[in-house]
Amino acid sequence: QVQLVESGGGLVQAGGSLRLSCEVSGRTFSNIGMGWLRQGPGKEREFVAGITANGAITKYSDSAKGRFIISRDNAKNTVTLQMNSLKPEDTAVYYCAVSKWAIIVVASPTTYDNWGQGTQVTVSS
Repeated sequence: QVQLVESGGGLVQAGGSLRLSCEVSGRTFSNIGMGWLRQGPGKEREFVAGITANGAITKYSDSAKGRFIISRDNAKNTVTLQMNSLKPEDTAVYYCAVSKWAIIVVASPTTYDNWGQGTQVTVSS
C-alpha cells in the first residue's frame, strides 16, 4: 500500500518562499508520476504542478507558473515543490498525490489517487 508523507508547510509572509517535500513508500517510485494539488478555504481541490516518472516533463497551473518548481529525486523517493513569491491566495492545504499516468502530466485532480494527509500553507499579507 502506497504511503505519502508531506512536510514543509507553515506560515510565511507574502513574497516569501516555502519548500514542500513528500516522501513516498510502498510503490516503485521511479515508475509513477507525481503531483501537488491544493485546497483553499471554501474552494475545490485544484491541480498545482505535476511531474512524470522520469522527471522529464513538468506542468504547472497558471497560478503556479513562474513561481513554483516541482522536482523529484528517484533515489530518495521524494517529490518537492519549491514555492517562491508566495501570495495570500496561495493559502491552502497542499497535497502530494500519485498520478494515474507515468509518462504524461494531466492537470486534473481526478487523475490523481493515493493522496497524502496534506500540509497547511498560510501566506499572510
